[in-house]
Amino acid sequence: MNERSFVRQVAERLECDERPAEALIFSVFQELRDRLTSKEAADVAAQLPASLKMLWMSFDRPDRKVKRVHEGQFLRDVARMVGLRDEREAEQAVAAVFAALQGALGSPTGTEGEAWHVLSQLPTDLKRLWLSASGGL
Repeated sequence: MNERSFVRQVAERLECDERPAEALIFSVFQELRDRLTSKEAADVAAQLPASLKMLWMSFDRPDRKVKRVHEGQFLRDVARMVGLRDEREAEQAVAAVFAALQGALGSPTGTEGEAWHVLSQLPTDLKRLWLSASGGL
């Protein structure tokens, strides 16, 4: 999967233009990556095409601490970053990006391969959102 098809997939799911989809992808990538250990974030990056890898790794630091947030704060942070109205709108955006990311990782259900490793590092409430993105719940 290349960046254009990834962006198009998110835009189609959210019924929006590609420009806002790109901003959503960037914000979700930043929040999700910061929720994972540095090693796991690097493992995800290794599975992504170069252009998506650049988005994923933007502003990452090797010495960063894992951002231990739960679903509500995660959604508020995404909403704030891209100017969404509320958590409900943020949840739809996050689910669209999660689904596309799972596809990019070769995981149709969000539980195979590298996607499983992402899932294993999420708190229960974000696990639910990760799994529901692909229809796994």
